[in-house]
Amino acid sequence: MSHRGRQMRFNEPLILAEFISRPNRFLGKVRIDGHQTECFIPNPGRMGELLLPNARVYLTPRSPENRKTAYDLSLVDLDGTLISVDSRVPNRIASEAIEQGKIPEFSSLSVEKAEYTYNDSRLDFLLSGKGTQLLLEVKSGTLVRGGIALFPDAPTKRGSRHLRTLMGWLAHGRAAILFIIQRPDAESFRPNEVYQGEVVCRFSVLWAPRG
Repeated sequence: MSHRGRQMRFNEPLILAEFISRPNRFLGKVRIDGHQTECFIPNPGRMGELLLPNARVYLTPRSPENRKTAYDLSLVDLDGTLISVDSRVPNRIASEAIEQGKIPEFSSLSVEKAEYTYNDSRLDFLLSGKGTQLLLEVKSGTLVRGGIALFPDAPTKRGSRHLRTLMGWLAHGRAAILFIIQRPDAESFRPNEVYQGEVVCRFSVLWAPRG
């Protein structure tokens, strides 16, 4: 199933910058009005097709108190398409959508606990309602090719662990993965078969239509 999204709104004006490089997963070097500075990248994903040298990006200003940078990287402009790269956003969207009954598949459920731990894995939400519990993991998608959103965008041990946990939970209740694609040019979704590891094999089992 799929559900079309809505426009994102920001509480403060964004700052246009030019992307330079990514020294590590969470740190980016950018140029604002000719001056080089650093920003926090709130997404551990590879995003190799987005974070290219000279790419136009938009930053959210943050108080530098208790942190090393004064900006968060929020959006990347890819050929005129604005793409959200903040992996914290999908969980906020999911929680709001579930509580407001905007996802029909979860309409009888509500959030019992966020960041629920099961078998040494921490999953995003435990939902409950009408005598049942559902363990939910939310995944953020930024890779789109030919209008198709693909997950994962790189090999992921963490993703494989989450899938094992979800499959183990099926003995106790329901389990689901909610993909939130943070770009408007995706029309459909499928597992990324480029990565033939355990994560894709396990995901394909969960993805197969149920009779």
